[in-house]
Amino acid sequence: MHIAVVGAGLSGLTAARQLQSQGHHVTVYEKSLGVSGRMSTRQTELGGFDHGAQYFTATSQRFKKEIADWTKSGWVAPWNARLVTLNNAHTTVAGKKGSRYVAIPGMSALGKQLAHGLDVRKEQQVLAVERLGQQWVLKIQSPSVAIPASAGPFDAVVFAIPADQVVPLLDVAPEWKEQVQQAALTPCWTLMLGFQNSLELDFDGAWVQQSRLGWIARDTSKPEHRVGERWVAHATPAWSVEHLEDDHERVKEKLLKAFHEATGSWIQPIYAVTHRWRYAQAERPLLNDCLWNAELGLGVCGDWFAVGLDGAGRVENAFMSGLALANKIS
Repeated sequence: MHIAVVGAGLSGLTAARQLQSQGHHVTVYEKSLGVSGRMSTRQTELGGFDHGAQYFTATSQRFKKEIADWTKSGWVAPWNARLVTLNNAHTTVAGKKGSRYVAIPGMSALGKQLAHGLDVRKEQQVLAVERLGQQWVLKIQSPSVAIPASAGPFDAVVFAIPADQVVPLLDVAPEWKEQVQQAALTPCWTLMLGFQNSLELDFDGAWVQQSRLGWIARDTSKPEHRVGERWVAHATPAWSVEHLEDDHERVKEKLLKAFHEATGSWIQPIYAVTHRWRYAQAERPLLNDCLWNAELGLGVCGDWFAVGLDGAGRVENAFMSGLALANKIS
């Protein structure tokens, strides 16, 4: 079959690789300049910032096997971070719960490795999916072309994008629309900070209590990351929702103040930039592992499926959901 995969994050790339290994002809459409989705690394003159997913863990035997293969290939490495909980600058050591891994030399590197050998069409946003007999045609918008173009026909289409972005494309499958809407993702404001010198903090990552921030991490503590003093801070879901439409300068000012208060360090950064993730975390995951309708030739996967795991929104969920969907397609 000729299959279109919409989205080149980890779930979409996993599904595409598995489908291609099964003998299908696969084309991946990605609206952004690069692959990896929320496993992103922002490159700057100071070095890279992992401003999306910070690390990943594994609970299932299947994902543990995959991580072992990635580690053997040199794509990922353990992050032996000193993790704490911060409460009004008071530090409490956090208990270690399993191994944590990161892609090297940045989180986006894993997606780039997985994209090798795939036909990935970047800066191609899918606006609509239309039926053509027993097949599908995609309506594509590209910044290099003034009007939308058509792509296809395809025997099947796989959506591997956030639930909120899938919903407008599901007019062709109304029975799924209400179900997918239940998995709306919460946003996250991210602050990236670069400093001239070390802050001399005795931890690498921290869950922050009673703050606008929920998490901070020393990006440069990760293996094979460029040296320096770079920190990433994620605002809490509640704060991000409340301030979703604030301008970047105002958000930067508020989150920088929260970073100073949380760490007790008032050293000013030489680099400070914010990024708004509109669809960051699945707070109400769908209990399935994916959605697949063989009669229509439509499927949906992503980290917002529970796939039998405790929680969602993680790299493991994305991988397991993409794999599950590909295995359902004969």
